[in-house]
Amino acid sequence: MPEDSSTTSPPPAELMTWDDLYARPKPETEIRIAYGEGDLQFSELWLPGGSGPYPTVFMIHGGCWQTDIAERDIMNWIAGDLQDRGIAVWNIEYRGVDREGGGFPGTYEDVLRAADSLVENGERYNLDLSNVVAIGHSAGGHLALWLAARQNALPGDGVLAIMRLPIGTVISQGGLPDLEAGITRQGHACGTEAPRLMLGPRPELTSPQRMPAGSARQILVNAARDRIAPPAYADAYRNANLARDVTDIELVTIPGDGHVELISPGTASWERQVQLIEEALGR
Repeated sequence: MPEDSSTTSPPPAELMTWDDLYARPKPETEIRIAYGEGDLQFSELWLPGGSGPYPTVFMIHGGCWQTDIAERDIMNWIAGDLQDRGIAVWNIEYRGVDREGGGFPGTYEDVLRAADSLVENGERYNLDLSNVVAIGHSAGGHLALWLAARQNALPGDGVLAIMRLPIGTVISQGGLPDLEAGITRQGHACGTEAPRLMLGPRPELTSPQRMPAGSARQILVNAARDRIAPPAYADAYRNANLARDVTDIELVTIPGDGHVELISPGTASWERQVQLIEEALGR
């Protein structure tokens, strides 16, 4: 007997692929600021029109912590979208584990130096740095959570260097915050070697849920159909923090979307993040 079509649910929409995103015209910016001498040690500034001061987002790309997989321009579409909305974006590049000096501690040192560079250039570009939102996708979500946690760390050298950038809110976009779990995930798209190289000898310096709790509000945004960073990863992160009485963590799950939609303008995932960013910036 034929199935009654009135009682069946429509098939889920196809998830976006990277080719779908790359097929779109890619916005660009002409402002590049070096924070080191290496060819991957720079940030790109997306500056809105007008005179400012501009609310500011500090942005960190993903790519399994590997430069050969992704660089900062994978974030150009959402950086351009925020720029169009009157929000400045400091989109950073850094050395992945597959580049000389990357991994622990070099990648972390790059992120810290990029944050310092934003502070040093804030007045020059009339950026409002009183309440910065840090946002990172996938492996960049780990780095964004790590950077926000650095606000409560002790000063020192390298990955212990003092963190001067005032981050009020951090948003992890399908992030991979738990490096120790990452080195056990056989068959994961990022493999186990990259998180091992990022973990280093002292997890309390590199895994956010092991670090001193920072003062920033933490928001973990996940897409329900994400196969790279399923919502269960965010649940585990929050539970690990609740066990040590860190409670200012919000989980947001977007039904129907996947990993690519998180950094693609026009999707439900990105529109929800825009709402969160504007709310965090007081707009």
